[in-house]
Amino acid sequence: MRAFFVTASGTEVGKTVVACLLCRQLSAAGTRVRAVKPVITGFADDAPGGTDTALLLDAQGLDATPGAIAEASPWRFRAALSPDMAARREGRSIDFRRLVDFCRGLRDGAEDVLLIEGLGGVLVPLTEKETVADWIAALGVPALLVTGSYLGTLSHTLTAAEALKARGVPLAAVIVSESADSPVPLAETVETLERFVTPVFALPRLNDTEEWRAAPDLTGALTPVS
Repeated sequence: MRAFFVTASGTEVGKTVVACLLCRQLSAAGTRVRAVKPVITGFADDAPGGTDTALLLDAQGLDATPGAIAEASPWRFRAALSPDMAARREGRSIDFRRLVDFCRGLRDGAEDVLLIEGLGGVLVPLTEKETVADWIAALGVPALLVTGSYLGTLSHTLTAAEALKARGVPLAAVIVSESADSPVPLAETVETLERFVTPVFALPRLNDTEEWRAAPDLTGALTPVS
């Protein structure tokens, strides 16, 4: 099974949009895919609709039942904060080794592709000592780095890429998900980033979940990384 970690340069730049789009595109091509978001904050168990976990399940043709949610997102916290902060408010913590072992165990499944979606940006604190980047490094899988096209994204994207590189995380691709407030054309942002990292994929802004059929094919980002 090929496994990839979907991370980002920051929060609210399109990780879930990209993960859901890849689920639909892979499934349409006959590729069996599983997508999970093991850790999620800002999640209320009594109101799962519209959450990242529910969207991921829907993209896989699954209902957001309590059981399906528990399998896709075992670590759920109510406060919309970094995982360490959100867990602390509930008198809980994330066992980093258990989290890594959970993700590794998913690779024993029957699917062809596993997508593990993180939360926030690559350096968001996950536990008292580890960040999301440390999580990716411990798994030893390539990262798909999702970023926006807003003002400041060039520095944010390249900083995130450097943080992954410093931990030995292979970068499968950068996917620029067009922001609502882009200061320049999407293609110009992509061309600039390509001078420093490759490959870079452009994803024009999708205003409705059903627009995925008209979106560019992103499955080329899921290539083996040496």
